[in-house]
Amino acid sequence: MATSGLGTIVIPVKDLTAAKTLYGTLLGVTPDVDQPYYVGFTAGGQHVGLDPNGDTTAGPIMYWHVDNIRTTLDALLAAGAEQLQEIKDVGAGKKIATVRDQDGTTVGILEQS
Repeated sequence: MATSGLGTIVIPVKDLTAAKTLYGTLLGVTPDVDQPYYVGFTAGGQHVGLDPNGDTTAGPIMYWHVDNIRTTLDALLAAGAEQLQEIKDVGAGKKIATVRDQDGTTVGILEQS
């Protein structure tokens, strides 16, 4: 199991248009992805996504970029994590899954093919 570090953070938002303006201003870039269901920016080697369908009470989800999502997910579950989301293809060659650690923190993993 290997990770190349944190590379993506997804922020749940209530107002996608307002959030797009705010984060575009903060990051100083225009969106790479601009859809009604997701807006994504790349800045400083990081991807920042805005999810209008996310749980705003849970806060942002940080995604660790991994070489093999299945191997990593299985290892995290064996280490005591609770699965929240099965592996899901989200397009553009990306697969994601989420788990909850023993302290209740949501941890995301992402494989880019």
